[in-house]
Amino acid sequence: MNAAKELITNFVAGCAGGTACVYCGQPLDTVKVKLQTFPSLYKSALDCFRSTLKNEGIQGLYKGSLPALLCNVSENAVLFVALGYMKSVIGAVVHKHPEQLSNLENASAGSLASIFSAMVVCPTELIKCRMQAMAELQATGKVEAQRIGPWGVLRSMIKTNGILSPFQGLTSTWLREMPGYFLFFYGYEFTRGVLASKGQSKDDLEAWKTVIAGGTAGLLLWTAIFPIDVVKSRIQVLSAGGTQYGFTRTLRIIVRTEVVCFQQL
Repeated sequence: MNAAKELITNFVAGCAGGTACVYCGQPLDTVKVKLQTFPSLYKSALDCFRSTLKNEGIQGLYKGSLPALLCNVSENAVLFVALGYMKSVIGAVVHKHPEQLSNLENASAGSLASIFSAMVVCPTELIKCRMQAMAELQATGKVEAQRIGPWGVLRSMIKTNGILSPFQGLTSTWLREMPGYFLFFYGYEFTRGVLASKGQSKDDLEAWKTVIAGGTAGLLLWTAIFPIDVVKSRIQVLSAGGTQYGFTRTLRIIVRTEVVCFQQL
């Protein structure tokens, strides 16, 4: 009974936190996706923000909010359910109770759990990214100019490229999520251990220390995975215009054309 109550509490808290995160951060995420997929159209993040606000209004900065919210909630649900199972598996392998795993073992469990969460992240992020960059796709002639919502984007993808089209960029998502969540959970557990007072359990940390641990974990995750996230966004958005490059080729193109030290190769 207590386990069920804790699961429900964590799920509701995760949904509430995810909703707040999406609606606070969506404008910045929209700017990020636009810059990742159409870097030549904008001078800077501020220029992208101003241009989007001027041409699309405040709603332009919040395009893709529904898929982003669905992505956040479903990712948390799948990730933490899978994390429990992966902790049990690793605990059985190393002959430890799941709650007694080391930082490295917890990080490994998180990395393996992300294999499953990526399956729901990929299609929802694909729809989100295409909606966020829709104005640029239309301006460059890659898609027809029309008003289209998340379900319209999904229907168009399936109609044009088949039932598996929502999973374009899945390999890139795995390549991003697995090392990212390894660093996330390692950073989280390590920071909690550092901040715990002598004799204090990590589970009894004050709220502000838990916030610092979570922030540190997020910083480690995004610092490590951002280059892969650029490749993923480029694949998912530009495939709307018929560009069907894989991870390796897309990475080569970005390095050769946009990384200064490689431009003369």
